Order: sequence, then structure tokens, then C-alpha cells
Amino acid sequence: MKDEKENAGGSVPSGEKTALDNPVQVKSPKIWHIIGVALIAIAFTAAFMIIYSKLENAIWFSDFAKNNMWMIPVGVMFFSLLVGLAQKYLHAPNVIHGSVTESMKGGSDSNYRTFPGALLTAFASLLSGASVGPEGCIGVLVGDIATWIRSKLKISKEFSLQFDVAALASAFNGIVGSAVFTGIFATEYEVGAGKSKIAYLTWNLLAGVIGFMFYALLGLPSFASMIPYPPIQELSLGYGLYAIVFGLVGALIAIFSGLSMQVFGKFMEKTFKNRIVTRALFAGAVIAVVSFFIPELMFSGEAQIEIIISNVAQYGVAMLFLFSILKILLLALSFKSGFLGGPIFPVLFSCTMLALALGQLFPSVPFSILVVCIESSALALALGAPFTAILLVSVVNTSTPFSIALFVLATVVGLIVGVGFHRLKKQRSKEKDVEQTNRSKVEVDN
Repeated sequence: MKDEKENAGGSVPSGEKTALDNPVQVKSPKIWHIIGVALIAIAFTAAFMIIYSKLENAIWFSDFAKNNMWMIPVGVMFFSLLVGLAQKYLHAPNVIHGSVTESMKGGSDSNYRTFPGALLTAFASLLSGASVGPEGCIGVLVGDIATWIRSKLKISKEFSLQFDVAALASAFNGIVGSAVFTGIFATEYEVGAGKSKIAYLTWNLLAGVIGFMFYALLGLPSFASMIPYPPIQELSLGYGLYAIVFGLVGALIAIFSGLSMQVFGKFMEKTFKNRIVTRALFAGAVIAVVSFFIPELMFSGEAQIEIIISNVAQYGVAMLFLFSILKILLLALSFKSGFLGGPIFPVLFSCTMLALALGQLFPSVPFSILVVCIESSALALALGAPFTAILLVSVVNTSTPFSIALFVLATVVGLIVGVGFHRLKKQRSKEKDVEQTNRSKVEVDN
């Protein structure tokens, strides 16, 4: 599970040897090391989220900002410039060449020397209005902190990934609102697979429950129960059919998200190459224009979901469909332009908008079935982790055993569609290779 974060501004000067390169490092983590890094990780996460929330409210939700719409393009462009400058001059990491989950995985490639740049680009990305969530920023920053801590403790690189993921467990479980979220996520990605797997999972669960309890005791808001709706209290064959249909819809969102990432990745690479600041400013300009006319699409979407649900009557079906599509496109643009963040809430926002639109077209279908089935299927494919997606949807929404059964069914449908789509892509790729080979032979013969 290699972390593919890119230092867009170039490599960090390597004249100085770090403790990570020291062959004397042979230590394995002790329990008190895990407890210590868990407390540090969640304390940092809590501080980061509090500071981010206060900055966001002061900058974007003040009376001045609400009464002056010109603040939207000015603010978006300013923070987009900071993102570009942080990458160019402070070697801030990004996930341009990775998947949507790269920033959440941790790994031995983290470099604490890029921490100042990562911190600046994290705040700038989140405050720019880009469609990225805080979990990706937390993943990168806590990964850097964990790297620095194990370098000081002289912990062997053999245990680096497992140690870092324990730190991430503390951070993620706090903000997600589940004591086992990262334990399941890490298990699905086979972190620590081998003879010491139980030991690594123990570290993960210990750190995770510390983070969850710390965050909960502080009374900080988590992702838990952020999408309100009446829960399902019964099962029927009709509900099962709905789950199959909307599982297919969720799979289409995930496929659209993946294709958008590929298209924007190729476009940005071809158009801007190494012009890092220009790339960030271009993305900022697009985000600024969209946000000026549709402010609901600013940021990751967690706050906007509840507002739109409570005032859904003022939005038509076409507008809700537009919200869903544009959010995925803005997520892809943000990721491939170097903005740092996570994919969870932009994807949830897109799924929820689509569910609201379909709910207006088919009012007899319970909204709770619409939203959880679309979300679970889309997240399972987008994250590549179905159990994690199922847990996340059950935490974020108000779930019952009946609704869980339905979105598990929807997830299975999404996975089947995903497997079929990947096989189709592979087959088409082989056919293109054969055509290219045949053309080359014809050219040689001629």
C-alpha cells in the first residue's frame, strides 16, 4: 500500500541525513509508543479542525462576506495562489498521480520536512472553496507527524507503515465518529499482512479507540449522523428491488468520478506540465466562477448537504442533477490541480443531490433507501474498500439493521458493475494494443 504523494515543487534537499536513513533503527513500537502517537495525532487533529472551522467562519460566513459576493472570486483566487506557491517553493505534497484514497493511506514515503508546506496547502485548499474534504489533509499531516515521531524513537522502517496507520486510526476515527473505521480500512488494504497481523491490528484498534474517545469527550462534531432522514423500520421485496436499482446508480457515479479523474489528469498534465502556480490558478478560476453562481458547491459539501435537504423544495430536479454532476467534476479538477484533501464528502454530496432529484421524480420511494444505497455503492467503488464504505454510510446516516441490509445489497451490485467495467476497459485496451501492433507491422512492410 505504497503512498504515491507527489512533491510537486521538486524533491526536498537531501544534503542532510535523516534518522529514517539510519541503519541503527531496529526498534519495534511498544504499547506506550502507540498510546503516545495516538494522543499526539488526535490532539493535532482536534486543533487543526478547530482552527479550520474558525477561519472558515471568519472568512466566508461573516456578514461582510455574505453581503459582498465579490469576496467569492477574490478569496478563491487568493487561496488557490497559496496552494500553488506552497507546492512550488515549500515542496507541499499532493496526490495528483495517485488515487482518491492516497492521502488517507499513510506510508513510509511521508517526509516530515515537507510539513510546513503541507500545513499551508491544507488550510489553503480547504479555505479555497475547492471540492475536497478535511480527511485527506489530516491523512497527510498526521502521516508526517508520525514519521517524525518514529524517527526520534528510532523505530525500524519495517514497522513504519503500521506505526503511521495507527496514528491515522486515532485521527480518522475521531473525525469520522467510529472507533473501528480505520481498523476496517487498514484490514481491507492489508496493512501489516503477515505473521504479526494481529499485533498491528491491536495497535490500530488501540490508537483508534483513543482517538474516538478523545474527540467525543471534547464534544467536537464528527461525520456521525450528519445526513438526517427517517430510518427504515421494515423490509420488503420492493425495497430490495430499489436497492438493486440504486446500487447501479451509485456505481455509475463512481465510474463517472473515475473517468473524470483520468480526463482532468491528462488535461492538466498536457496543458500545464510543470507550471505549478498557473495550474492552481486555472483551477481556482474555474472554482471561483462556479462558486459565484452556485455557492452551494463550495467546499467539500458536508455543511451544504443539511442546508439543501432542509430547503429542498426551492431546488428543482434539474438543479439537483446539476449539483451532483458538477460536484464530481470539481472534485476531479481540485485533485488533479494539486489541492490537498479527501474525497468522502464530495462523493457523499453528489450522491445525496442525485438521491434528492430522484426522490422528487419518484416520491413513493423512501428517501432513506435512495440515499444510502447510492452512497454505499459509489463509495465502495471509489474507495476500493466495500466494508469501509458500508461502515462509513452506516455512521454518517441514521441506520437500522434493515437499512444496512439494503445498502449492503446495493454495494454488492456496485461491485459487480465495477468488475464488469474494469474487464471491459482491459479488453478494449488489449484490442487497441493489437491494432497498434498491426499498424506498426503494416508500416514496416510498406
